[in-house]
This record gives sequence, structure tokens and C-alpha cells, in this order.
Amino acid sequence: MSNRQPPIQLEDNDDEQVGTVLSRRRALTLLGSAGTVLGAGSLLASRAQAASTALPSCVVRPAQTQGPYFVDEQLNRRDIRSDPSSGKVEAGMPLTLGFLVTQVGAGGCKPLSGVQVDVWQANALGHYSDISGEHTKGQQFLRGYQTTNAQGVATFQTVYPGWYNGRTVHIHFKLRRGNATFTSQLFFEEALTDKVYQTAPYNTRGPRTIRNAQDNIFSNGGHQLMLNARPSGQGYAAVFDVGMNL
Repeated sequence: MSNRQPPIQLEDNDDEQVGTVLSRRRALTLLGSAGTVLGAGSLLASRAQAASTALPSCVVRPAQTQGPYFVDEQLNRRDIRSDPSSGKVEAGMPLTLGFLVTQVGAGGCKPLSGVQVDVWQANALGHYSDISGEHTKGQQFLRGYQTTNAQGVATFQTVYPGWYNGRTVHIHFKLRRGNATFTSQLFFEEALTDKVYQTAPYNTRGPRTIRNAQDNIFSNGGHQLMLNARPSGQGYAAVFDVGMNL
């Protein structure tokens, strides 16, 4: 039986589906098991090497809305935890987030260099930077971009995101290369979020109001956008594989 699923149709016209979606098991089969690697660097190297060997298919993910909090700051930096104007570093559980970007092709997938990967997210208390309604206008914490290298890899140092009313826990990302743009979101296992939220400063807030199963955006392909975060140092590390259909 094929693992392929039909494309997911989104109501939001800001983004559109760029291809078929592979099951999580199939994705891990194609790009290597994460369970045997603890460090994000080693995991990225392993997956980049696997992607360069002309695999039969790439991991094409469902697009999702960019939401109201994207600001094109053009902040080229790996560590996005600080506000450049003040130097203040956002508190929270450390999270090393890697992307392995590949190009979809008839003969397989290959690492895709020169892709601008933008990341933006809420801080531990559920606030986005540079948003008037959040009273953070002019601040730029937890925003930035990296460009994929020859192995298709871009890595960020951030913190585990907090929650805010109406949404489950997530991180936004955007891929840009030439005229091609792909926008989506990343999600987390509920058990891990529950564990992280027992620590400061997350535990200074009450229980979150929305979980994955209750989130309308997660219901549009969220299971294909889950981060497989694993313990790393004092925090966690995760690598996300995504193919661009250029």
C-alpha cells in the first residue's frame, strides 16, 4: 500500500500546497533514523550525506499560513534569542533547530544550497517581537534567517516556544530561493511540551488553552510538521527535513 497522501488544500491564499506529503515513517526511512543520533550537528551531517546519494524521493511538506506576526527583518544570524538593540537574551529551554532542505527531482532529491530560511516564534511567555499589539514594537528577539550551505543545512539556536491564546505551540518558518517561496509551521509532541512547561519561566503561566488536536491550523497537515526533538546538552535539538519543488 502506498504511503502517499493526497495534497492538502488550504483555505488561506497566502500559501499553497507544493506537493504530496510523505508519512512520518517514510520520511525517516528516506532520510535516516534520528533515534541513533543525539547531537543536532551529527544528525544534520548524517541526513545531508543521505540526501546527496540520489534518494528516490524528497520529503515535501504541507504549506501553512504565515500568520499575522511575520516581519521581514532580514536579520542574518544563527542565534536568534537576543534583541539586537538591547542585547537582552530571551529566557527559556535551549533548542537547537536545524533544517535540511532538498530539491525535489525525478531522479531523487539533492541538497539545496542558497535557500534563505526565516524563523520567527513566540517567546516563553507567548509574545512575538516587533508587533504593536504585543507592545514589542522595535524589538527583534526570536527572529532571524540563515542561508543553507552546500549540504542544504541551516541551523538556529533558539528557545522552546511559549503558548498564547488560540494556538497550539509552534514555530513559523519560510524558505526563499529566487522567486520560489514556501511557508509553514513546526509543531511539538504534547508530552515534551508538558515536560518543558514545568520549568521556569514557562511555569509562571497557567495551563495552555489549546493543544494540537484542538488547533485548526495543526489539523491541516500538522502531523507531517512535527519536530522530533531529542535531549541535547541543557536543552533539546531537532532537525526538520523539507523538500522544495522548484
